Amino acid sequence: MLFLVTDFVHTGLAVKQHRGAADALNQPVYPMPTFLLTDFDASHFHLEDKLFADAGMRFVKAQAKTEDDVIRAATDCGADGLLIQYAPVTERVLAALPRVGICSRIGAGFDTIDPKACEKHGVWLANSPDYGVGEVATHALALALDIIRGTTFHTADIRAGKWHYESNGKRRRATEMTLGIVGLGRIGKRMAHVSRNLFKRVVAYDPYLIDGDFPAFVERVRDLHELFAQADVVSPHTPLNDETRGMLDAGCFAAMKRGSYVVNTSRGAVINIDDLLAALDSGQLDSAGLDVLPVEPARPGERLTSHPRVVLTPHSAFYSVESEVELRTKAARNLITWAKTGRPDYPVVAGTRKLQAAA
Repeated sequence: MLFLVTDFVHTGLAVKQHRGAADALNQPVYPMPTFLLTDFDASHFHLEDKLFADAGMRFVKAQAKTEDDVIRAATDCGADGLLIQYAPVTERVLAALPRVGICSRIGAGFDTIDPKACEKHGVWLANSPDYGVGEVATHALALALDIIRGTTFHTADIRAGKWHYESNGKRRRATEMTLGIVGLGRIGKRMAHVSRNLFKRVVAYDPYLIDGDFPAFVERVRDLHELFAQADVVSPHTPLNDETRGMLDAGCFAAMKRGSYVVNTSRGAVINIDDLLAALDSGQLDSAGLDVLPVEPARPGERLTSHPRVVLTPHSAFYSVESEVELRTKAARNLITWAKTGRPDYPVVAGTRKLQAAA
């Protein structure tokens, strides 16, 4: 079901109809740029409302969960650009919306948006690449220390009437362990920085970086399985794409020392969950700390959410009051800057479409 809510400030404005391209598209045209928020979790939009109003632009909200919902909502409001949380933006969607010139993702990842389709149709794709770097890195470290020390597991034991320091297994000293990082981008580097004094070694695998981009305190490992063989705890920090989907699999877990640990704050589908559960069941992995899942939200009763050796958080690694403001501001300003200059602040795919002026 599609819910469409317009900004009440602008509902009294008369709709102007293009006699040229807009008539052909059968879309309404407003006397100001119109941007559609496709879907959202947030409870209010005071920040975005003010940003767009101050820029003299129209901001429309929808809860569009499917391709058809996105097409309908964008057509109905005459959207010039899309502000996207989770909605699918595919080849079919962009082909049906020739007026849309830009897609801005509320986040760093953009796996629900087809970048090849954006390129084909000349649509700009933008994101918020550098918000919340510290939050995600410290959350990953918090999950790692939690499962290494067993704090959440001890809480469950105490509530079940168990009171013993070995109630959920033997605990090893973190300063004798090696942390392995897969993907040494902004967040991977920050994870290495905040962790370097807590672990004996920090090693990383990233085939796309030159040696000079590795910090002095991070040892380079050139083979993924070799990283798993050396590491006691592994933390991936990669985008989700065809290369990384299911990358952490049975072969990786088998290469680790028995009783090792895995945490994930990147994308849920980077890990093959069936292989992870098998490694946990066999004891090859001691435990896992996951902030992201292949299907969200988590479904009560499924094996992953009920597994006694898994600590879960609700895709919250990005979140702080400050990072949410930064994220939402940058995502919205991509659209505003594009409307004013023809180019967003944080482009991922360079487009060719420009804002179509109202008649």
